[in-house]
Amino acid sequence: MRSRHGTPGSPFLTHIALRDDRVSPGYPFDLPVLRDGFQLELTTPVTILVGENGSGKSTLLEAMAWAVGFGAHGGSRDHRFDADADADADGHVLGRALRLGWRQRVTNGFFHRAETFYNFATALEQSGSTFARYGGESLHTRSHGEAFLALFEHRFEDGFYILDEPEAALSPQRQLALMRILHDLTVPRTAQFVIATHSPFLLAFPGTTILSLDGGQLREVRYDETEHVQLTRSFLESPERFLRHLLAD
Repeated sequence: MRSRHGTPGSPFLTHIALRDDRVSPGYPFDLPVLRDGFQLELTTPVTILVGENGSGKSTLLEAMAWAVGFGAHGGSRDHRFDADADADADGHVLGRALRLGWRQRVTNGFFHRAETFYNFATALEQSGSTFARYGGESLHTRSHGEAFLALFEHRFEDGFYILDEPEAALSPQRQLALMRILHDLTVPRTAQFVIATHSPFLLAFPGTTILSLDGGQLREVRYDETEHVQLTRSFLESPERFLRHLLAD
């Protein structure tokens, strides 16, 4: 992996497309965003997917993780867990139908899923692995937010990373700490991140490509165009007025 001042650097994975010969009727292929020749271009070290719950963000990230070689339920190539569940995951079904286009193939990385992180921490403990890459102690000895940040600080290095709602257990201050980690890894172009988030903080990360799945179409949007930012801004400008309208009889 050429890095620091070498080429090509991230983004390593630049193109994802759906293989028509592996599409079957029903879910997940009937998701609106997957119809009509789905293609995803990754042009920057950080790509963020936004959209309402049910738009397909998590399923798409699961599929991407499986196709890259991580577990569809989280982990890395070296630490996969719940293989039986992986085989039944929607991401596994979709992952088999994805064609990946690499500018430079990388194998190091991690798929972080907020909703299965506890299971990952348990599997790591049961495997007898050392915790050197996770801050030196069991992830279960920390709060949920501390465990998330320990993973981000100690496990993330050069490679390809997929994060599904990483803000779920992070306070605003710790979301800013995550942004610093993203900065330190992506400025030298040694790492690539694909993230699904609702966080206005993470959406503001410099140089990010934001792709919306709302309306059943994959389209690039500006920070100020995202509903997350507009709604948050509207609330903060006048919480009293916002709540008065929301709670009016």
